Amino acid sequence: MKIALLGTRGIPASYSGFETCVEQLGQRLVQRGHQVTVYCRSHHIKYTGKHYKGMRLVKLPTIPNKYLDTIVHTFLSSLHALTQGYDIALYFISGNSPITWIPRLVGTKTILNVDGLDWKREKWPVFAKKYIKFAEYLATKLPNAYVTDSRAIQAYYRDRFGSEPPYIPYGSEVETLPPGETLSHFGLEPRKYILFVGRLVPENCAHHLVEAFRGLDTDFKCVIVGNAPYVERYISSLKESAKDDPRIIFTGYVFGKGYYELDSNAYIFVETSGVGGTHPALLEAMAFGNCVVVHNTPENLETIGDAGF
Repeated sequence: MKIALLGTRGIPASYSGFETCVEQLGQRLVQRGHQVTVYCRSHHIKYTGKHYKGMRLVKLPTIPNKYLDTIVHTFLSSLHALTQGYDIALYFISGNSPITWIPRLVGTKTILNVDGLDWKREKWPVFAKKYIKFAEYLATKLPNAYVTDSRAIQAYYRDRFGSEPPYIPYGSEVETLPPGETLSHFGLEPRKYILFVGRLVPENCAHHLVEAFRGLDTDFKCVIVGNAPYVERYISSLKESAKDDPRIIFTGYVFGKGYYELDSNAYIFVETSGVGGTHPALLEAMAFGNCVVVHNTPENLETIGDAGF
């Protein structure tokens, strides 16, 4: 089959869990003999190749601001998809639901993978929160089908809309690595640091981790991996709050071998997010055999089961 993956920033994965999902799912579909196309945002994906791990990449522009970045790119991607003869178009993110009808005009089946309750995020003003809630409703109406990676989100849609999306959980594939260049670069010792991985946005609550860690009398270090667009003020305040504590290290984005090395050698992985479905970084930390400590949201507690705190 010809399958399109739309609605994310694209691959190689360098932003969040949905991009990781696209990369992992897409390459496995290719291995099964399908033709896979991934739509990428040209301002975000710097990889210059036209194919990646067997997937065709289509890079299109967008309007790079907080409100229009995703929906404009998804709209343009959907218009492009009309002429490509796809059998299936798989969309990501609830906010893209108003677009999912477009490929259906030419007989393409559309599926939407809904995210967590994005309207809870502090970054959105009132009008954006109302749009997202309306988009959740449209997710139950406009695509041929919609799915979720979280039992908690499945229950939310059932209770609010009387519609229960199929639950398809994430897996995790990791590569355990010994201490090497990445630990050396950041001045880290194996099993002597706490690890956080995620977008540095207010609702992921890295500020709670910084505040708590500053109160600890320990020679461990606190390693915060991640970044985010459109929240420069928050990131500046986060770093300002930690500037007088050399134990707290901000690495920026780290992917690939460097990320695996950090996860392989951490003492504890901390998941502080207050919003979202299943977080792939948490699953990966568990796959590495790390002790995990999480914010007690239903989604996080569902993920760890009896294998974390």
